[in-house]
Amino acid sequence: MPARRITRLLFVLAWLVPLLVLLGVLAGLFHFAAQLPRTAQAPEHVTDAIVVLTGGAGRIDRGFELLADDRAERLLISGVYRGVEVEELLALAQRSPEEMRCCIELGYEADNTIGNAQETAVWVATHQIRSLRLVTAAYHMPRARLELSRYLPGVEILEEPVLAETTRLDRWWQHRPTATLITMEYLKYLAASLRRLPEEFSPNLWGGSST
Repeated sequence: MPARRITRLLFVLAWLVPLLVLLGVLAGLFHFAAQLPRTAQAPEHVTDAIVVLTGGAGRIDRGFELLADDRAERLLISGVYRGVEVEELLALAQRSPEEMRCCIELGYEADNTIGNAQETAVWVATHQIRSLRLVTAAYHMPRARLELSRYLPGVEILEEPVLAETTRLDRWWQHRPTATLITMEYLKYLAASLRRLPEEFSPNLWGGSST
């Protein structure tokens, strides 16, 4: 092949490959946004436990509501700041400590989603939990479920998405704060998925935990 033709081919590939990658990422982003959960999964189903991942408005309140409605007998709130106690959270949510305190446990070790999954896994093993309802923001649910499923094989996970008033999932690309939020979360989800590739292809060689 003549050198000029090779040069021309390399030039075409130099801009075509990044363009195809960009189009693939954009298509994946829109698919990701379209698949974000809007409603609770099997809302009437009772699970062994409820797990709330802190980090956004409405999550803890939703967890308390589910517990009060007898959707589970136990509640774990993962990623709580050290020094915060159950009574303080119940008071903020205007709930009776006497009524609910016995069923709520706080996790102080997690400071990210992987930490949430690890902390939850320890708690689930301790209490022999076989099913749980996961409470987190709708945009965060895919990555949270991905990480938890890695550490909780065999445990049924039902989704309980929380939709913040400031987040617009319909026509999200026209709302800059939501578009930025979903785009960043999608990139984090891609990174989490890539971290799992060695586990998917070589499960017997996988060891340790990510941080």
